Amino acid sequence: MLSKLKNFFKSKIRKSYAPIDPDEIFLDSQNLPEFNRDQFEGRIEKPITRHVFSVLAFVLVLVGLIFIGKVWALQVLHGDIMKTKSDNNSLHNVTIFADRGLITDRNGVPLVWNTLNPTSSEFSLRQYATSTGLSTLLGYVKYPTKDSSGFYYQEKFVPKDGLEKIYDSDLSGVDGSKITETDVKGNITSESVVHPPQDGKNLTLSIDARVQKKLYDSMLDIAQRAGFRGGAGMIMDVHTGEIIASATFPEFSSQVLTDGSDSKQINAWLSDSNKPFLNRAINGLYTPGSIVKPFIAMGVLDQKVISPTTQILSTGSISVPNPYDKTKPSIFNDWRANGWVDLEHAIAVSSDVYFYEVGGGFESQKGIGINNIEKYTRMFGFGSTTEINFPGEQDGVIPDPAWKASTFKGEMWRVGDTYNTTIGQYGFQVTPVQALRAVAALANGGNLLVPTFLKTDSKNNPPKISGTVGLDPSYFKIVKDGMRLCVTEGTCTAMNLPFVDVAGKSGTAQLGVSKDLVNSWIVGFWPAENPHYAFAVVMERASKTNQFGAALVMQNLFNWMGIYGTEWLK
Repeated sequence: MLSKLKNFFKSKIRKSYAPIDPDEIFLDSQNLPEFNRDQFEGRIEKPITRHVFSVLAFVLVLVGLIFIGKVWALQVLHGDIMKTKSDNNSLHNVTIFADRGLITDRNGVPLVWNTLNPTSSEFSLRQYATSTGLSTLLGYVKYPTKDSSGFYYQEKFVPKDGLEKIYDSDLSGVDGSKITETDVKGNITSESVVHPPQDGKNLTLSIDARVQKKLYDSMLDIAQRAGFRGGAGMIMDVHTGEIIASATFPEFSSQVLTDGSDSKQINAWLSDSNKPFLNRAINGLYTPGSIVKPFIAMGVLDQKVISPTTQILSTGSISVPNPYDKTKPSIFNDWRANGWVDLEHAIAVSSDVYFYEVGGGFESQKGIGINNIEKYTRMFGFGSTTEINFPGEQDGVIPDPAWKASTFKGEMWRVGDTYNTTIGQYGFQVTPVQALRAVAALANGGNLLVPTFLKTDSKNNPPKISGTVGLDPSYFKIVKDGMRLCVTEGTCTAMNLPFVDVAGKSGTAQLGVSKDLVNSWIVGFWPAENPHYAFAVVMERASKTNQFGAALVMQNLFNWMGIYGTEWLK
C-alpha cells in the first residue's frame, strides 16, 4: 500500500512540471538569444505589489474626503455668507483707455499732451499749448462720457476738427480691456487685465513752436495798434513745403472746448461774428490787392508786351473815354503819382497805372488781356486748392467774363474790370496758403509745392510737387529783383534790416462800397539771393487811415529772429 502511494505522488509531480529542454540547461551569458535589452526584451516582468494599490486607494479616499468637506463648508457651514456675497458681487468688462499720441513741434516741444485725471477716471486728460494761434489747426476732442448710472455710453475720444481729427487713426491707439469684480457698494474687490491698451502714435509737426508764438504775438500787437479784426500768417520752407508757422486770430481755445466746462465762453465764441472757428490761413478768402502784381509781371514778361526796362509814366491816374458820354470818362487812380517806372520799379513802388496799362492796355501800350491774366495767375496756383491735408480749403476766384456774366446776371466784361483784376481787386479772392505757395514758387524757380504740417523726411517722405511753372528763369530773376527793390526802396521798407536780405510785396485791398476798410497784405521770401523760406500775412479789416500794416508783423518777427532765432535767417 505504501508503495502505491509513493508511485501516485511521483506521477502527480511529473504531470505538474514540464520537461526541461537541453537549451534551458545550458543557457548562460555566452549563448543568450538576440534580445534588445535596452527595450527590456528577455527580462522577466515583476508584478505590482499590493502595497502600491493600498497607498493609491488611501490618497483617493483622502482627496474625496477633503472635497466633500470643502463642499459641506461652503454649502452648509458658510452657505448663507457665500450666497449673500454672490448676490452682491458682479463682474464687469471694463475698457482700459489708450492714451492718445502726443503732438509735438519739429523740435519735440509738446503742443498737445496727456495728464493724469484728478478724478481717477479711467482716461487721461488732453492738454493744449495756449496762446499760440494754433487752436484752429490742432482742433480739440470730446472725452468718453458716462450716463447717470456710471456706465460709458461713449467709450471713445471723439476728435473735433483740426489735426486731432485728420490724424485720429494714428493718434487714437487701441483701447484695452479688463474684468473687474465689484461688491454691492461698487468697490472693486478684484480685477485682471485681459487685453493691455496700445497708446496712439506721436505726431511730429513741421511747426516751430517759438517762431509760431512770435508770429502770433506780432499779429496781435499790430492788430491792437491798428484795429485789425482778424488775420492769418504763414511761413513755409520753399524747398520742402513744410509749414514752419501758421497763426490765425481771433481763435477759440482748444483747452476750453475739450474741457467743456466754460459754457458761457463757448457760447460767446459760437455767436461771435468775427468767426473764431475759421482757420483763416487755409479757409479764409481775401481780396489780394497788389500782391498779385509779381505774377502779372511774369505774364507780361512772357507775352513780351513791353520791355522790362521800358518806363511808363504814372501821374496818379489814367482816364478812359466813355463811348456813350464823352463828358464822363472813367478814371482809374493810382495810389499816388509814381512818375516814370520800369517793371522792377513798378513792382517796388506798386504802381497801379503801370499794371493797368500792361494788363488791360492803354492808348498805344498793349496789355496782356484778361485771359492771360487768368492764365498766369492760375499757373502760380491761384484759383485752385493747394492740396494741403486740411478740410475746407477754398479754391478762390479769378474774375473773368464768364464769372461776371454768371455773378451779375449777364453783364458784359469791360476794360475797367480788367484794370481792377490786374491790381488784385474786383472779384479776386485768394487764401493765405495760396498766396504762400505762389510766392514760394517765385522763390524756388517755379515748383508748386504741396504744403504740409508734418515734418518731412527727404528719404521716406520727400516733398510733394503739384506742378511746375515752366517759364524762362530770367523772368524769375527780374521779378525777384523787383521784390527785393520793394524792401530796399519801395513799399516794403519796414523789412529793410541789416542782418537779413528780404524780398517782398505789399498789398492793400479796399473793402466794401465805401472802401473805408482795408485788408493789409505782405508776402515775400528770404534770404533774397538764395531763398529758403516764404511768408504770407494778411491783416483783416482796419480803417484805411491807419498807419500800421502787415509788413510790421514781419518786421517784428525778423527783429526777434535776429536775437533769438538766428538759425532761421540762414
